[in-house]
Amino acid sequence: MTYANLPAPSPEQGLSRYMQEIRKFPMLEPEEEYMLAKAWVDHEDSESAHKMVTSHLRLAAKIAMGYRGYGLPTAEVVSEANVGLMQAVKRFDPEKGFRLATYAMWWIRASIQEYVLRSWSMVKMGTTSAQKKLFFNLRKAKNKIGALEEGDLRPENVAQIAKELNVTEAEVTSMNRRMSGGDASLNAQIKSDGEGAAQWQDWLEDENADQAGDYAEKDEHQIRMGFLAEAMEDLNEREQDILTKRRLSEDPLTLEQLSKVYNVSRERIRQIEVRGFEKLQSKMQKLAAEAGMSKAPA
Repeated sequence: MTYANLPAPSPEQGLSRYMQEIRKFPMLEPEEEYMLAKAWVDHEDSESAHKMVTSHLRLAAKIAMGYRGYGLPTAEVVSEANVGLMQAVKRFDPEKGFRLATYAMWWIRASIQEYVLRSWSMVKMGTTSAQKKLFFNLRKAKNKIGALEEGDLRPENVAQIAKELNVTEAEVTSMNRRMSGGDASLNAQIKSDGEGAAQWQDWLEDENADQAGDYAEKDEHQIRMGFLAEAMEDLNEREQDILTKRRLSEDPLTLEQLSKVYNVSRERIRQIEVRGFEKLQSKMQKLAAEAGMSKAPA
């Protein structure tokens, strides 16, 4: 199985043509996917691996389009997504009980994010995890509160995003200014060989209700919730309570409020929260590794 055997987007070919090509590959039924995966794991059957990759190229493209706002060549982002997909297929174990789409999503995103981080000088590998989280979630946060207009964010929007992503307001403002102007809509029109103009999202939709992407998103959410519930059991009662009320609540309490509840200083509450979160994250990463998702982004 080599990358050279896959259709690849290129400036000469055009992404619309590439999207047409990958729609020709059929989706796999669970039983067929299992048999192909077993053939690859047990016999390194490259034809089986190739079928698994090509059947998920639409999923890779769909995820890649979510990273088009970073000012990088879309064809290269899609290519990086395909690299991640191939890595997922190579390491996929059908006996774990997950669908390939669920497992591949982790690898595809990791491959794209590594490419983005390498390409953007503003985000170095030494950047804090909070800044990386801000970098990859700012547009989503802006969309959630309806603040996608160009230019500086309103003060109340800055404060809301900073609180949600656990960064300073100054970091939100700075990141937004650096990233402004790069967003591209999935409603943007592209050339069509037929009558009328198609939109990017048209190429990402599958008329079949049994879409790998839909199942993958549902499965991934369930898996994450399962990991979280199991990891919470490793925390003591106070850590569970503070972490839940500080990070897992729709209306989180302040350090001041919790310091009164436990009759300790705000700094002590912060220390307990940080320690609990580190233990939680470590346990979830361990669970992800045991499930065959060691490459999963935090």
